[in-house]
Amino acid sequence: MGKALVIVDVQNDFCEGGSLGVDGGSRTATDISVFAGNNPYDLVVATRDSHIDPGEHFSDEPDYVDSWPPHCRVGTTGQHLHDNLDVALDAIVDKGFYAACYSGFEGEDSWGRTLDELLKLRGITDLDVVGIATDYCVKQTALDAVRLGYSTTVLLDLTAAVNPNNLDQVRADLDAQGVTVR
Repeated sequence: MGKALVIVDVQNDFCEGGSLGVDGGSRTATDISVFAGNNPYDLVVATRDSHIDPGEHFSDEPDYVDSWPPHCRVGTTGQHLHDNLDVALDAIVDKGFYAACYSGFEGEDSWGRTLDELLKLRGITDLDVVGIATDYCVKQTALDAVRLGYSTTVLLDLTAAVNPNNLDQVRADLDAQGVTVR
């Protein structure tokens, strides 16, 4: 019975100055680093949005629901983890090469292992989920974790949202599915 920290999409394009930067993204990266340095985990995994050609996920006229401006293109600095994220990682899971992917459970590491496979290999049963964006990728990763049977907690103070006004609804959606929100 182990515990993992899943750091969702703390990337340059999702922090201030990035193509889809959210307010507080850089601070969130720093806060996660401090937290991870003071709280040992059996496994620490980061996810990254990593797009090559995600089809209609990219748009010149995005609706910011199903389509977005181009972001996190493979090989660009926007895809890189933010410099303020100073955490020893056991693995990085990339998602979204050719499709829109919001959950970290939709990706694979460089060895072709899914997040679920990585967690099971290490005997992980409990997850703390942090990162960007609370109302999209953090939420979907946490919901998939619960569906897969993991005891899951979102550490809300270690996330940044696209729309902070939606956090009450995000919390309600997570609570309704059995995700603990602290």
